[in-house]
Order: sequence, then structure tokens, then C-alpha cells
Amino acid sequence: MKIAYFDCFSGAAGDMVLGALVDAGLSLPDLQREIDKLELESVRLTADKVTRAGISGTKLSVLLAETGRPADHPPDDLSHGHHHGRNLAEILALIERSALQQPVKQTACSIFRRLAAAEGEVHAKPPEEVHFHEVGAIDSIVDIVGTAAGLHLLGVERVYSSPLRLGSGTVRCAHGELPVPAPATAVLVRNVPVIPTGVQGELTTPTGAAILVTLAGEFGTMPACVIEAVGCGAGSRDVPGRPNILRVFIGQTADDALEADLVEVIEANLDDMSPEFFGGLFDRLFEAGALDAFATPIQMKKGRPALLLTALAPPGKALAVQNVIFRETTTFGVRVHEARRRKLPRETCTVRTPLGDVRMKVGRMGERIVRAKPEHDDCARIAREKGVPFREAHEAAMEAWKKMKNEK
Repeated sequence: MKIAYFDCFSGAAGDMVLGALVDAGLSLPDLQREIDKLELESVRLTADKVTRAGISGTKLSVLLAETGRPADHPPDDLSHGHHHGRNLAEILALIERSALQQPVKQTACSIFRRLAAAEGEVHAKPPEEVHFHEVGAIDSIVDIVGTAAGLHLLGVERVYSSPLRLGSGTVRCAHGELPVPAPATAVLVRNVPVIPTGVQGELTTPTGAAILVTLAGEFGTMPACVIEAVGCGAGSRDVPGRPNILRVFIGQTADDALEADLVEVIEANLDDMSPEFFGGLFDRLFEAGALDAFATPIQMKKGRPALLLTALAPPGKALAVQNVIFRETTTFGVRVHEARRRKLPRETCTVRTPLGDVRMKVGRMGERIVRAKPEHDDCARIAREKGVPFREAHEAAMEAWKKMKNEK
């Protein structure tokens, strides 16, 4: 599978995403032909090599062909007469009536819908009533549609991203001076791993966030792959202390590639809590978003037996899980650290047994199946319904799985 991994060590913006793809080998003439299919006001794409803090990258610009001026704030007569910018319906119609290929249309429309939902939440309006300002300008339409077209032209089948970096301070936009991250960006990155930097100014823009949050299947470390190309997209300004660059890695996943992600590990030592409280505690941890939770016997100071409570949570759920531990246990403190996980790519199938249907969780390394396990809840359900031991239901599922596998 061909993948793209975006390394957002200095944030992300729409022009940086598109510039990184061009730097990685996307043909600028091919990209121009795709943008021409929108039949927008006459625009011309340029790609210039620049340096940011000593690192070379491609700065992609969108120019109005007739005037040669940047298209980031076009005059009203070049915006189809819409003084307040385009709304979602107009942008979706612009994309749908174009000659772009259907996968490109679907991707670009998905990004704009995500962006409209975020803007609508910020302004307390339905997404359909949102009038885009900056993101309704020609350059942002080009950034979003160009990214969708560029990934399609490069043959990328799946997108991954690092955690997103956020700046601080304020930024000026159509609504005036707003805090950083911008309100729409803050909504878009909800439940996505982020890293505050303390850098004054905007690092991740609403357009950049919308592109990556919509497209990235996972946020974390780069998956195992054979790297074929590396591209650097340059931002418009120099950021003190860091190169204002977004990197993209284009590659092929290895035959035995494992999936990877980041989790937060939250731990607490408990030596004065009744064991009977743990049943309800685990239920609440999972309700808060924990991926796993377990207790390990340990020996503490003064020879006291105790339990080490450990919970794993996605970065976006770690705070909620931590708060459950403080509310529901006797601890005065927790330890939190980040861990990288390697996982078998998994899929789910259903097998038919004499007792009923059971879902099977199947793990692969490349094309080779290395693990298959019946879903516990399904086995427990049919065992209860048929009045048989759980072990019998489990064995029936495994037998059905082996038969189905051998028949393929």
C-alpha cells in the first residue's frame, strides 16, 4: 500500500501541505490541469524553492493570472460577487460540477464539510449557513482540492500524520483578532493528539487542520514502510527558532508492516482501596475512553501489599481517564507517560457455528494471518442463549473459523 506520512513538526497550513506534495514529486503542470477543471477565476500556480531556518522547501503560491497578485484575498469582483465569501453549498457545487475525478471530488468535499461543521460550531450556526472568509478564498479552495487531487495523482492510498503542533498568542482574520489556535482549529483538533509549543503565532491553520484531520487514519509515529520520496512544504513566514516547514514522506508499507500509534499510560499505586471497588472503577475507565485497564499486584514501602492500576488511553482521552482515577480511587497522584504501540493490522469477519454467529478478530502481517480470536461477548451470548459452557461456544467458533479458512 502506498502511504503518505505528514511530519508536522512546525505546524501545518494548506499551502504547506500542497507544497510538500509538489516537493515530493507531484508534477506542477499536472496539478495545474486538475485545478483548471474547477473553472475558477483564472489562476496560476507557482512553486519556488525557498529556505526556512536553513532548510530548503517548496513554497507553493496561487496567483490570479490576469494581475499576477496572490489569491489569498481576492477583490470582490473576482469572488463571483459574494461580498461575504462563499458558503458551503456554493463550494460543494463548484467541486461537483467540475471535471475532477469522483474520488478527488469526494475527498475535497469531505474536507470542506468538516471545516464547515467546525466553523458552524464556533459561530453557533448550521454548517449550511456558514459563509467562509479566508477558507472561501481562491487559494484555500486550491489548497484543499489540490491536496485531494495531488494525493490521487501520486497514488496514495492511506494518509498518516504526526501530532499537530499549536502556536499561541493571537491572529488577525476576517472576524478581527482571535486567539491561537484559532477557534475553528481548536474545534477541528478535538480528540486529535496535539503538542503546544509556546511559539507566538499560528502554526496550524484551520485549512491545514481540516485537511489532516479528515484524511489521516492515525496520528502518531510513522508506520513501517519503504520511503520513496520526501517533500518539504514551506510556510509564508519565518518562525524564530524553527524551520517553518511541513515534511511529507511517500512510501510503500512493508509486507509485514505493523500499525503504530501513540497512547498515554496512566498509573497509580493503591494500597488502601478495597478490592470490591475495582469492578465499578474499570467500567468507568472504559466509559471515559480507556483502551485497556488492569491491576497488577505489587509490594510497597513498609511491606504493604498493593495494586498497581494501569490505564491506556488515546491522547485525546487521557485527561478524562485520569480524572476518573482521581474521583474513583484513593490515590493522591498518578504517573503519566507516552508510549508507542505496535499492532497487527486487524479485520473482523463472522463465522457460523451450530450455536449461532460469532465475530472473529483476525490479525495479519502482510498477507499472512497470524492470529484469529473469537469475540468474547459473542461467545458469552450464544453460550447463555443455548445453555452451554463458554468453553464450548469458544471451541465451536474456532472450528468454524478453521473450516472457513481452509475453504478459501
